[in-house]
Amino acid sequence: MAINLDGLSRKDLLELRDNVEKALKDAEVRERKEALKAAEQAAAEFGFSLADLSADGKVRTGGKQSKAPAKYRNPNNPEETWSGRGRKPRWVHEALSSGADIADLEI
Repeated sequence: MAINLDGLSRKDLLELRDNVEKALKDAEVRERKEALKAAEQAAAEFGFSLADLSADGKVRTGGKQSKAPAKYRNPNNPEETWSGRGRKPRWVHEALSSGADIADLEI
C-alpha cells in the first residue's frame, strides 16, 4: 500500500497525519480488547477468571507501585527516612561511619 505523498499539499499531509494518529489509537484500543478477551478465555480454560489469577483479586493495569514504608529514621532529623531499598542515603552512611549500628536507626 503505497501513497504518493509528493503530490499532497501541506494541509493534506497534516490531515493525513491526524487521521493516521487517530487510526493508530483506535487500532491499539481494538487490539487491547482482543488481547483481554483472549486472556480471559485462556484463564477460563483452567477454570479461573483474570481476577482470580491476580494476587489481590484485582486485574493489574500497570500503574505505579506504591512506595515502600519507611524502615529507618535519621536520629538527627526525624523527617528523613529510608525504606531500606535502593541506595543508602548519605545520613545512613554518616551514621554507620561514626560507629552507629543499622539497628539503631530502625523505626
